[in-house]
Amino acid sequence: MNIIKVREDKDPAEFEKNESQENTNAVFKLKNDGDLYNGKNEFSELDLRARIEPWLSSLFQSEHLSLLIGSGLSSAIQYEAIGDSNNGMSALGFSKTEYKDKITAFATEGAKKTGRGNPNIEDQIRVANELLKGLEISGLDESGEKILSEEINSILKSFTENISHIENSISTAESGKRENAFQLLVSFLMSFASRTGTRDRLHIFTTNYDRLIEEGADIAGLHLIDRFVGSLSPIFRSSRLDIDMHYNPPGIRGEPRYLEGVAKYTKLHGSIDWIETDSKYIRKIGLPFGAKTLEPFLEAANVPNDYQKVLIYPNSSKDRETAEFPYVELFRDFAAALCRPNSTLVIYGYSFGDDHINRIIADMLTIPSTHVVIIAFDDNEGRCMQFYKNCGHSDQISLIIGKDIANITALTDWYLPKSAIDKTSIKMAELLKQRISTNTEVKEEEKKK
Repeated sequence: MNIIKVREDKDPAEFEKNESQENTNAVFKLKNDGDLYNGKNEFSELDLRARIEPWLSSLFQSEHLSLLIGSGLSSAIQYEAIGDSNNGMSALGFSKTEYKDKITAFATEGAKKTGRGNPNIEDQIRVANELLKGLEISGLDESGEKILSEEINSILKSFTENISHIENSISTAESGKRENAFQLLVSFLMSFASRTGTRDRLHIFTTNYDRLIEEGADIAGLHLIDRFVGSLSPIFRSSRLDIDMHYNPPGIRGEPRYLEGVAKYTKLHGSIDWIETDSKYIRKIGLPFGAKTLEPFLEAANVPNDYQKVLIYPNSSKDRETAEFPYVELFRDFAAALCRPNSTLVIYGYSFGDDHINRIIADMLTIPSTHVVIIAFDDNEGRCMQFYKNCGHSDQISLIIGKDIANITALTDWYLPKSAIDKTSIKMAELLKQRISTNTEVKEEEKKK
């Protein structure tokens, strides 16, 4: 079932593919009789596009625009490239440590509290790290502490290899399918990044550990600004948030203008190419997209085989880890970007399984001039609709949910604004509006005569 709520809609409307062959243009049909389109309960993609695209175009030119991307984007691009998808988040399981049953029990309990159901790898890592810290403090089981530390390292190694496998499966896919997948990714990103120079920069946030967004930005020529500074091995800096890119047009005096094709970028849960070095700096290593292993790059960073130095968590069900460096800086950026007037947040592929992120989004909606657009391939676990119903600001939320309208191909082909800052189209629309108005007035005058 697909769900739509945009523009002046008071409540979400549910619809599905039209199985009737009587009207081939009517692709969709409302679940219950209604008047989504002037009394019609059957409609086409063009009807839906006319309802969605102008609304999104308007929201995308808000004074402040942010994009929150979850694992759904990586899954969508991987599926387009190889016909299959895997987000790499499945629980791997502890087997060597004597505390494996306790880790499983506490991870399961934590997952249930967040509404995720079955625990994932993040739940396991969080519990195992807390247990390891407890063993270190107590000093009562040095042997068990050593075994647990080694197994955490092994689990993290497997986890990074799973993420690397996702990248590698896309980069080594059949040429035609790979190019099509990346073209969809580029179109998706540029639909949001194509903002006029008078607007604040697009700020992209993601909970993903892979570098698919970075790869898509490279292909698109989109320059991403994050907190890392440097050339060979960039270092995470707390003082580099407001760096931007400007240019001086020839013969123009005054303030410089924003350079087009630039966006700010924040990875809220870290990345497989972020390493904590012995000097306690957070560095970004030169890990190629699609590399099968991190081992030679960890060795170059002087932390050989130490996968606990790879910053690919915290788990979202706990806020404690987000108070530690560098996550405190990342979440401060997230809250500062969202919680301000005239701000729009578009969410794609995020399942609302992170309590601390959900709370910031809910706080954002307490500002009346803000708006949230939720785009999801499905809502099988019901968390998207649960957030919509519980936040208390449903009029400030738009919904585009369902495999028929929120898959990456349908979005880029039909519903997202085209990826261009096209002043010519705006001028054309204004001229057509004026001419239609003028022709109507002339006809009215002729009728009177």
